[in-house]
Amino acid sequence: MSPPLPVLYSFRRCPYAMRARLAIAASGQTCELREIVLRSKPAEMLQASPKGTVPVLVDTDGTVVDQSLDIMQWALHRNDPGQWLSPDQETADAMFALIAENDGAFKRNLDRYKYPDRYQGAAGSDRANGADAIAERDAGAAWLRGLDTRLQAHAWLFGSRPCLADMAIAPFVRQFAHTDAAWFAAQDWPALQAWLSSILDSDAFAHVMQKWTPWASGTQGVAFP
Repeated sequence: MSPPLPVLYSFRRCPYAMRARLAIAASGQTCELREIVLRSKPAEMLQASPKGTVPVLVDTDGTVVDQSLDIMQWALHRNDPGQWLSPDQETADAMFALIAENDGAFKRNLDRYKYPDRYQGAAGSDRANGADAIAERDAGAAWLRGLDTRLQAHAWLFGSRPCLADMAIAPFVRQFAHTDAAWFAAQDWPALQAWLSSILDSDAFAHVMQKWTPWASGTQGVAFP
């Protein structure tokens, strides 16, 4: 009998789950992937992580890791053939600081740009009838221009090869780009657009974005990668 595998609860289109899958695939660490349906979250996942969001990883010893960046590090600390945890230029602290900017202010702008009606009546800069999508788009664009400037100096965010920051940030830039693809394509961000295309057009990204049948309780998930 094969030894048990870590279990990864995932949802294909979630950017947090995307980046977790990218790191797991890069590490070569095999997991049992359980694709979930957001409107019908399995009891097993909610028992492991009551917060109810993906990704959630349950290790073979029962340890639960339910933050995407932690799952990326969990995988890469086991095996990091691409040296994603060691940026080619600058420091690991600088790399994690850039990821924190993505996960903080940029993600806030992205959410309110993509789903302005969800923030109806919210406090702060949001309007009474919802978030100002164009203002949020422009705020996110200002941060993306900084990424483009960084990428004009080298092909990847931290030098000549990809690192954790590239794969942690790209799924969110992808979501921003897809919100209004024509507008995004018209922006003067050649380096950023080339960087995003190089990731989205790669075999590695295609592999982590294949379609899986939703998992049903009592059944075996699929081996991933």
